[in-house]
Amino acid sequence: MIKRLLVILVSLVFVASACSSDNEQAVAERKVTVMLDWTPNTNHSGIYVAKQKGYYDKKNLDVEIMQPGEQGALGALGAGRVDFAVSAQEQFIPARAQGVPIVSVAALVSTNTSSLMSLASEGITRPKDLEGKTYGGFGGELERELVSSLMKCDGGDPSKVKFVDVGDVDYRAGLEQNRFDFVWVFDGWDVLHLKQQGVAVNTIPFSAHFDCIPDWYTPLLATTEKKINEDPGVVKDFMEATAHGYKDAIVDPDGAAASLSHAAPELDASLVRESSSYLAKYYAKPGKAWGVQDRDVWVRFEEFLRTARLTDKPIDIDKAYTNKFLPTT
Repeated sequence: MIKRLLVILVSLVFVASACSSDNEQAVAERKVTVMLDWTPNTNHSGIYVAKQKGYYDKKNLDVEIMQPGEQGALGALGAGRVDFAVSAQEQFIPARAQGVPIVSVAALVSTNTSSLMSLASEGITRPKDLEGKTYGGFGGELERELVSSLMKCDGGDPSKVKFVDVGDVDYRAGLEQNRFDFVWVFDGWDVLHLKQQGVAVNTIPFSAHFDCIPDWYTPLLATTEKKINEDPGVVKDFMEATAHGYKDAIVDPDGAAASLSHAAPELDASLVRESSSYLAKYYAKPGKAWGVQDRDVWVRFEEFLRTARLTDKPIDIDKAYTNKFLPTT
């Protein structure tokens, strides 16, 4: 009888242990939504690497990657519809100034990789050369301020530039049809794309003029104050897995390209590979871990926006961003 009771007790222990394990696993599987700022591209590679290689799974995170709707990524984040959103400082700071309780938790790319691009036949090689030219853009005040600041620094007259609103158009067609003479583009995608097509272009890299205009993070990864306060463990685990994905993208650009192409087969695979190789040098600054944000970058860009009256009041920089969820190694 005693032996029989022992067998029953041991069986009950195993059953209870199994049930407890199943319950813990069910609780541990946490749903996380992250919304992109645009269609999938190499700025997002580390996120796709982390998903495809199972880094999120290892943290018991069920991550859904979403594309933005009409509300936009920051709008969805601020409304509590998603847990994380990809954005840029030029959108983030005005939103924060308006009281939206969002926090930047990583710089997806460590420095600005934008340029003003024109056809080589235009002969534009420096900001002063923009006099008498037409800029094609989205009609944003930041665009005008950047062009103006660059030209003034180079001794040019910004009043001699014509601005036209063209929105999201085929840059090559617009340039070749003389609808505009120069545009604001990302070197790691738009410039590479035209060069692959055999189009000769010139660029004025923003990075060559950080004495005139500030550097800034475009893109960055944001969450909400509520998420940080109520679920810091999820934020930490998501960021650790994402950092792992970007570390892989840095050391293995071809592998990162394969992950992105697998998730978004509609993309030009050759462009994805070349862009991945290009951005591998910029995801993190030399000697620094991926995702780290510098306070000076935040301070200078926030002041630039206010000086240009693109925002009407200052924000608390130290509450706007944090590096504390990034892995230390």
